[in-house]
Amino acid sequence: MKHTDSTAARQIPQASQAGPLSGVRILDMATVVAGPFAATLCGDMGAEVVKLELPDGSDPLRGLAPVKGDLSLYWKVTNRGKKGISLDVRTPQGRELFLRLLPQFDVLVENFRTGTLDRWGLDIGTLHAANPRLTVMRLTGFGQTGPYASQPGFARIFEAMSGFTNLCGEQSGSPMHMNYPVGDMVAGLFGAFSIATAIADKRRAPDAPGREIDLSATEALLRVLEPLAVEYEQLGQVRERAGNRATYTAPSNMYRTADNVWVSLVASSDATFRRLVDAMGHPELAESAAYRSNPDRIRNIEPLDRMIAAWFAAQSYEDVATALRAREVPFSKVFSIADVVNDPHLRARDAIVRMEDRDLGTIPAPCVVPRFSGYAPRPPRSGPATGENNEAIYGGLGITSAQLETLKAARII
Repeated sequence: MKHTDSTAARQIPQASQAGPLSGVRILDMATVVAGPFAATLCGDMGAEVVKLELPDGSDPLRGLAPVKGDLSLYWKVTNRGKKGISLDVRTPQGRELFLRLLPQFDVLVENFRTGTLDRWGLDIGTLHAANPRLTVMRLTGFGQTGPYASQPGFARIFEAMSGFTNLCGEQSGSPMHMNYPVGDMVAGLFGAFSIATAIADKRRAPDAPGREIDLSATEALLRVLEPLAVEYEQLGQVRERAGNRATYTAPSNMYRTADNVWVSLVASSDATFRRLVDAMGHPELAESAAYRSNPDRIRNIEPLDRMIAAWFAAQSYEDVATALRAREVPFSKVFSIADVVNDPHLRARDAIVRMEDRDLGTIPAPCVVPRFSGYAPRPPRSGPATGENNEAIYGGLGITSAQLETLKAARII
């Protein structure tokens, strides 16, 4: 019998640049990071995204590091692939123009403090009067309701309030924030999920009224801390910071080699633990009553960690890596971004792509995630200049070049 390779036999669709969200149009009027990141993720999947900002280009993201001279590198990567228009919706003319734009879009993304759009005369009723099937994704710190709804917030505030920050830091030290707005990025991920969910709903019922999405950044972070509430209620335990050590599985920690390389190691399953102690030259530890199972290892983590740390500290990173790889023990050197961009696996996967940029030629940015079969997106352009596509977008409404100049002079666009 002739055997056929199942992968070769499977019909793989020809790669296309039309993504899963192709045909979806998103108007992104959000500022800084979380909301724009949500829209950008949808753009990565083929949606057409138009970035709306004030005519003076005063979005705080344009001044957030990294900045090179007067070029906002953060803006260029976070708003990649978008067209750019400028408009002051706070003015009567700007509001009228904004409402004329809405029928051209499926989704509006905003992240102003709760009630802000209402004060500008752009309440949900007005938005849906302009486009009854519009999805309005509102991303705020604390949601549209509740005692904190109108309070300001940034990523570190959401991280602290959700309980996330309480898990970060050394056991005997203060809670710690990481040097990156992870709370914004988690909220942005939930934002993209929310938009994709609304689009799926619209495709199921195309004539259904538009949805209003109430996304709280604090709740997004709380959602990923999944077992903490039930752990507290049912066991009376409040999970605290423990440095790099995991307290729910063992061993799982950070260890330093003799040549000062930090390595993250996870050997928490019984099978993996057996391979680790074999690499260490102490296979008998796997049969010890103190370390036979994960609960045993958690109870006896202090002496176990000391033994593992001593093994790491006695040899070079290359020796450690060779021993662990030979036994398929999960580990990684702690990469800097310099390590990331030069890693052979990530380079082979094109995990960092190069985007065309009007100022710098090309710049690096993370690839589209995830990868869909049959979808081969070309690297997007970097984020747009303020009002870069005003003529094309507003021209689609029948507004002439002369009228645009008048609006520009009046600082409406």
